[in-house]
Amino acid sequence: MNEQQPPQFERGTDGPKVIVVGMDGSDSSFRAAAYAAGLARRQNALLAVVYVQPVMAAGTALGVPVGEVTDEVAEGLIAEIRAGVERAKGIYDLRWEFHTFRGDPYNGLVTAADKLTADAVVVGASEQAGHRIIGSVAVRLVKAGRWPVTVVP
Repeated sequence: MNEQQPPQFERGTDGPKVIVVGMDGSDSSFRAAAYAAGLARRQNALLAVVYVQPVMAAGTALGVPVGEVTDEVAEGLIAEIRAGVERAKGIYDLRWEFHTFRGDPYNGLVTAADKLTADAVVVGASEQAGHRIIGSVAVRLVKAGRWPVTVVP
């Protein structure tokens, strides 16, 4: 008797189920979130909004309450996202979650995408001039080649 094995999970074969978007409060990250929300809505995917809290050892050593500052940023992002979702209530149906991770943006987004089994990652284009030389988070995510990555200007 020939028993068929259940199909193995493959990312992105039936459209995305989980779309991760990185947000840091910059204008480009808000544009990325809006774009990702549209994708998630049209694909009936879960939108996982990720804020990576920077670890600033120098600030901590000087007595700056870094954790409080980054928590305030996260709370502000959540409030803005909830307000946007509330404005669209009854017009659009969107499933979303908010996650925070600690570390540098690249490693935080990689960890988030892996942990949440992301099918796609959306980020805003870097607004920092130095990234043209050393490479942006977006370029590093694309080079990792583990998920489709969309960079929103």
